[in-house]
Amino acid sequence: MQVLYTAQATATGDGRDGHVRTSDATVDLDLAVPKEMGGAGDAANPEQLFAAGYAACFHSALRLVARRGKADVTGSVVEAEVGIGPNGSGGFGLTVALAVDLPAVPRATAEELVAQAHQVCPYSNATRGNIDVALRVREALA
Repeated sequence: MQVLYTAQATATGDGRDGHVRTSDATVDLDLAVPKEMGGAGDAANPEQLFAAGYAACFHSALRLVARRGKADVTGSVVEAEVGIGPNGSGGFGLTVALAVDLPAVPRATAEELVAQAHQVCPYSNATRGNIDVALRVREALA
């Protein structure tokens, strides 16, 4: 694979209760364990960062396949939920749910575009076989 871009980030402090910063300082945040996991919950956490990255990346992939198919993606939205919990083997695992709004296309077309985007998206390709990813096309708002 020819690498087109490499992101670099450094974590310091106490891991989930630490700090992250990218090499160009566009991301520079404190982290906190979520309240649901016994922490203070007063700062960002890795799952939020992963959810934001996945949502943005999937949305770009969706827009790419929609352009190829000449589909109207006006008003499109991708929402990602990332869950964390014990994996039953002494560690932790993640789950992902992606909800997609494509109000300007028929449902069958929207479902096909989402399936195609799931094949194109680098996050989907990285997680495939490792993390359960649920895909859902939401009903258009009337």
